[in-house]
Amino acid sequence: MSSNQNTHEDTTKRETGHERQIVAFCLGSETYGVDIQKVREIIPIQKIVPVPRAPDFVEGIINLRGKVIAVLDLRKHFGFEKKEPTPEQRIVLTESDGERIGIIVDSVSSVLRISENSIEPPASVIAGDEVDYIQGIAKVNDSLIVLLDLTRIISDAERRTLKQVDLASALVK
Repeated sequence: MSSNQNTHEDTTKRETGHERQIVAFCLGSETYGVDIQKVREIIPIQKIVPVPRAPDFVEGIINLRGKVIAVLDLRKHFGFEKKEPTPEQRIVLTESDGERIGIIVDSVSSVLRISENSIEPPASVIAGDEVDYIQGIAKVNDSLIVLLDLTRIISDAERRTLKQVDLASALVK
């Protein structure tokens, strides 16, 4: 292929396909990504206060600059085996219905620019109401990155439970 063809293809891609910026993170050996616009902040793991009778996937609450934030363990939520805490773990802060939520991930690897053309819709075998948080599968070099919508990971019932956790923690003060 000539360099003129390469240049033409690159220009065509830029004109026809938009790019999406994602924050890539790891859970176990798999890489996941979330739209950077949904991420408010990424912070190191800090002291998490357990909340009695909270659902299993709720790790607890943190106090971040005077705000109480519920923290979910994405490993537990996905049914992965428990892992001992490591220095690489992070809390990815997102917002859902005006509420800030922290999501624990094993590590944050990078911020990537991905062409919309390299994103496939989720396969029909993994599509459905229970996994509607999967936005697509991105092909990056020889790897696949599962794109998630963090605001959809928790169901409406779980969201109500989280609000109750926030209320309970406010009452404890």
